[in-house]
Amino acid sequence: MVGDFDCSGEDIERDWVERTGCWSSVIRVLLTYEQTRAYGLPATEGKRDDPRWPAFARRYGFDIEHPVQWEVEALEPDELQRLVLVAVDPYIDRDVLARQIAREEQQRRALEEFAGRWGTE
Repeated sequence: MVGDFDCSGEDIERDWVERTGCWSSVIRVLLTYEQTRAYGLPATEGKRDDPRWPAFARRYGFDIEHPVQWEVEALEPDELQRLVLVAVDPYIDRDVLARQIAREEQQRRALEEFAGRWGTE
């Protein structure tokens, strides 16, 4: 899962498992508390009226009177892409991927050939 680090974003994992009924767990790729610190990401003001805020604040040692949150978009785009690719890499079936890429290339060539003949017949 890729999401913001805030009380709502953190609860998405629990909610997803509960609502779908087909997953036993969710792996958070981004954004984690550790990543907010490691990358020095700036906090923004959080949602004051979110009932999940007090428990979230206590869990991470934040001031309950000053809700904060971190947006995943604060990461540099290249680093965001790198982190996601590293996270999904172990789950990629390379044979299936190679066949799909070859199929897409074949379709692309057929479309280019078709488009090249467009209006000439």
